[in-house]
This record gives sequence, C-alpha cells and structure tokens, in this order.
Amino acid sequence: MRRRRPILRDLLLGSAATLSVFAAGCGNQYRPVVSAINPVGPATQPTKYAIAVSCPVSPGATSCSGSTSPGLLTFVDFSGDTVLTTPQVLANPNYLAIAPGGSQGYIINPAGSFNEFSAGNPTALISSDIGQSTLSAGSLPVSISAFTLASTTASVFVAEPALSQVAALTNTGSLYQNIGVPNNPIYVVGTSGARRAYVISQGDGVTASTVSSVESGNLAVSSAIPVGINPTYGVMTADGNRAFILNKGSGTVSVINVPNNGLDVANPVIPAPSTPCTPSSGICTPCDPSSGSACTPCTPSPGQACVPTLGLNPVWADLSPLTSQLVVLNQGDGVHPGSLSIINIPLCNAASPATNPNCDPNNPSDAVGFGTVLKTVPVGVNPVMVSVLQDGTKAYVANQGNAAAGVEGSVSVVNLVSGTVSTTIPAVSSTTATSDVNTTPGSVYGHPTTIAATTGNPTGKVYVTSSDNKFLTVIETDTDTVTTHVNLQGLGVRVVVTAQ
Repeated sequence: MRRRRPILRDLLLGSAATLSVFAAGCGNQYRPVVSAINPVGPATQPTKYAIAVSCPVSPGATSCSGSTSPGLLTFVDFSGDTVLTTPQVLANPNYLAIAPGGSQGYIINPAGSFNEFSAGNPTALISSDIGQSTLSAGSLPVSISAFTLASTTASVFVAEPALSQVAALTNTGSLYQNIGVPNNPIYVVGTSGARRAYVISQGDGVTASTVSSVESGNLAVSSAIPVGINPTYGVMTADGNRAFILNKGSGTVSVINVPNNGLDVANPVIPAPSTPCTPSSGICTPCDPSSGSACTPCTPSPGQACVPTLGLNPVWADLSPLTSQLVVLNQGDGVHPGSLSIINIPLCNAASPATNPNCDPNNPSDAVGFGTVLKTVPVGVNPVMVSVLQDGTKAYVANQGNAAAGVEGSVSVVNLVSGTVSTTIPAVSSTTATSDVNTTPGSVYGHPTTIAATTGNPTGKVYVTSSDNKFLTVIETDTDTVTTHVNLQGLGVRVVVTAQ
C-alpha cells in the first residue's frame, strides 16, 4: 500500500499536465468581463433662475407703502430651489423686469429710482454691483418693458404717467431719450427686433383711448391708434407682426397690424361685433362665467350660432406661440369668479399657409379662425395675472381673492387643450398658517399677485409671490402641487424667470 501512493500521485500530476497542454492548444480562452453600470439619475436641468424682488417691512405690516428699508433681490436656483444671493436694491420697489435672454434685470420705485443688475452669474452678485440711477423728477414710474427695437440701442422703456412720457434707456440704465405721449401712459408693448413699439395711454379711463406708435431708430411717435376704454396691458407676438391691447373698460382686445401700423383690417377687435342669435325662446347670448350664474345652453335658429365672448374686465394676457393662441385673463367684478379666454390667432405666412390667397411673409394676413374665442373658462375670484407654459399645455392663473370679504386666493391650472380647470391650488393668508415653520406646506402663501411659469424636464416650475406675504411659493408642473416655500425676507413685489 505504501508503494502505490507515489504511483497514484504521479498519475494525477501527469494527467493535470496533459490537460494543461491540451487546454493551451485550444487558443485564447473566454474570460468574462464585468462592466460597471453607473446609476442613471434624473435629466439635467437647464441653468436658469427665478428672480423675486421683495419689500422688507415692520412686523405686522401688510403692504410696502411708506417703507424706507432697502428692497431685496432674491435669486432662486431652478434645479434645486435654493437661494443663491440676496443683494439689496432700492427702497420700496414696485416693478421688476428681465431682458430677453435673462442677462439683465431692472427695478424701479415710485420715487423715480432705477436699478440695473446682471443676472448671468447670481452667485457673484452683491449689493455693490447693483447699478443705480434716477429718472426724471416727479415721474412716478409704474412699469418697465425690456426689449431692443431695430436700429437703436434703447432697450428699456419706463412708463412715467405723471409726466406723460416714456423714458427710453440703454441696457445699462442710462437715458437714451424721453418720448412724449398722451395722458397717463402705463405700459409699452413690443418685442426685440420689431419695427415699432406701442405706448398704452389710459387717458381719463372713461372715454376711448389711444396707443402711440414709436418707430425704431429715431423713437419718434408716428401715429395714434384708437383703441377701447381704459386700456391696461398688451403683448406682441415674437415675430413682431401683431400687437394685442387689452381694453378693461370695453371688455375687448384691440388688434394692431404692426407692419401696417394700424388696426387689423380683418379683425380690428376681439371679440368681433356680432348679432345675437334668436332661439325658439328668448335671445341666445354668450355666457359670462364672471356673473356667477350657471350657463344654460340655448338652441339657435337654423344657420345661426352663439359666439363665445371675453369675460368682464380683461387685465392680463400671455401668448402660446406653439399653438398660435392668445390667453386673456378677465378680472370679473372682484366678487364672483373671473375667467380666462383662449383665443385663436394664426397668421397666414410661408411657414403656415392658409386658404387666404394673399399670404405674404413680409405682411402676413390673418389666417382662417384668427380672433375666434375658443373658450372662456371660469377661474378664481379676482384673478390678476396669468403665465403660460411655452409647450402650450397649461396656463397658471394667480387669483388674488378678496381679502376684504374674507375670500382666500388660489392658483387655477387651466388645461389649454381641453379648455378646463384641471387643478385649483388653495392659498392661505393667516400669520399662523404662513409662518416660518411652513405649517401649511401644500398651499400658496398670501393673496397671490404675480406668477411666472417655466418649462423643464422632468418638471417645470411655477413661482408665485403675494403682496401680503414674504414667501415665494414653488409649484411643480408635472403634479401641479406646491413643493416648497422660499423666504424672501420681505413682502413679495414681483417674480420673473430668466428663461421660459
């Protein structure tokens, strides 16, 4: 037995050697390769910011009136909802605007002070970087419009009602020239690269008013275009072909053909004048959601139809370029719900030909359906501002409510495809419910006054400020829920975004 062990060992070793030689003759052997799979995170978010201006006040104060403390400019990172910087600005600010592209921002106050700041690198922005200048004495400026007309370096237009003029400034805030216009100018309508801008003058607010055409290049007033009673706001399409003026007193929208510098020939006013249809009983008139009463459909006579109209007191508007729509916010009577009108505004041009045989890209004509009020949707009480997602899917409405009547505000989310309110986000205003510990996290804080929406992936954001609350409310657009509140350290004056 002892002599057999070496033999067995030799046999095993010999077999192993034979196997190794055999294996070596088979070429390269397969060797499994293990590749690490990195975790996939959420899509990267674009670099953009929400910018809010606020007015610090004494404890218990509910408005900025009489405040002498410096205002605060708060930059909030879009991707993380974090505060990046809060430099001081002029006292008692009343308006904030951002230049196209989001590179520069501007602020005014009723005393005529003007601030200019760079918005491109907020983490490096400090109070000493805020440029300050002074507008004309006694001007009482009320609004800022930021765009650059063709053939000029004027990029900022400030309406000065007390002096019946508009201050045209460069992008650094230096005066380019003052433009004299009719009584009580309140806003300048335009877009970068346009051949002209339009100054809205309210006049006495009782009789029909005008807008002044300001030509690019020399900024001279070339004409006065008649509009409705108490015009209050306006927008211009990005291609500079149409301007829309909201007439609060008339309940209409005046349409200006910018290349022709006059009221649109085919559709000078929205809604177009029409004869009410006669049903089997009574008169078929369009339903006004702001009345607070139920809308009972009527049956018109053969060949007739009831035409939708705007609601009561149009005050704000925004454009949905992707769907060629204008959305007009109607304030209502301040007691019953206001409304949002969705209006079709396609133009006939080379990119979107229509049946109109006179299509001309240099002087576009209205396409079929232009000026049609597609739907007027009831929203909340006393709506004051609307912001549209640029993919054309939703509009977000800030409803201020009625503090005197104890009506809280809200944000209405309007589905622009179906023409319905998909969500209503409630607002709360009590000191307890809006304290620093965020005791009501799912609600908007205060009675909302300004709102700004921006797209994003996987979610866009909507920012809301209230003139009686120090928090900026952030809403995510994929779920339309409040996700956070950002402390502005002062009552909210206005919020804008550097990119939509």
